[in-house]
Amino acid sequence: MSESWQAERRNLDRLTKHRRMDVDGVDIFYREAGPADGPVLLLPHGYPGSSMEFRGLMPALADRYRLLAPDFPGQGLSATPEEFDYSFDGYARFLERFAERLGVQRLVLYLHDFGSQIGLRLAILRPEWIAGLIIQNGDIYEDVLGPKYGGLKAYFADKSPEHGKAIEDAVSQEGFREEYLNAVRPELAETLPPELWLYHWSLMTPRRKAIMVDIIKGLEQNLDWFGRYQAYLREHQPPALILWGPQDGYMPEESARAYQRDLPRCELHLLDAGHWALETSLDDMVPLIRDFLGRVWANRVTNA
Repeated sequence: MSESWQAERRNLDRLTKHRRMDVDGVDIFYREAGPADGPVLLLPHGYPGSSMEFRGLMPALADRYRLLAPDFPGQGLSATPEEFDYSFDGYARFLERFAERLGVQRLVLYLHDFGSQIGLRLAILRPEWIAGLIIQNGDIYEDVLGPKYGGLKAYFADKSPEHGKAIEDAVSQEGFREEYLNAVRPELAETLPPELWLYHWSLMTPRRKAIMVDIIKGLEQNLDWFGRYQAYLREHQPPALILWGPQDGYMPEESARAYQRDLPRCELHLLDAGHWALETSLDDMVPLIRDFLGRVWANRVTNA
């Protein structure tokens, strides 16, 4: 094998591949970057996003790490089967099967938005898989939720048609725009590209909207799991890096610091960012993530 071909192969490994795979009869789109035998970083996305969320992070780490980012069923470029369980449990079982299909048995898990709750359910299902956690604006502490949760709390307290319609109306192009802009300061808001919400809204169908509305309404039941997520952290004490954008009306700075209750040895960094920190603070986050992953995998046996 020539040196030039080897160099080309290394460069190709660093590029993100866009792939499809059948997972239990569901056509799944996913992104993959890095060497096939590299330490794994699993990247479940949040709402109203997709694996597109990680398009900048993946090539930045792909020289050493294997990065896997699936689109959940009913979201992104994955299929929307009628029989799938569109719940947090259903998505956690999907993540488990996705990882199994790719031969992954040990991983660092990235937790963001509702991907944090889905990911932590996977961690509870498979604690032996978890080498560490990277946590970015993922809420699991009810007492420090931000003011933007007001509409959801109103629905939880009174499931009137009026409150239900407010949730349905939020699943819209303008609602997606609001999710991305959130509470970031104006100078940062104008750096967020409109294609974020335009792309994801373009993939919405009446069936997908109904799924999203049900998931959002189901956040009430998810609150009952917050104690279980916290118990998992207390019991297992996984190495954890917290990278947080405090300009977030749903999950302000206090939501980040709350993790220190259960993970006193976690590493916490507050960024000049909002809920979608990877869009505005990638250059700050990559060296912190690289340093953390290097420590987590320092004495790792290569994953076959």
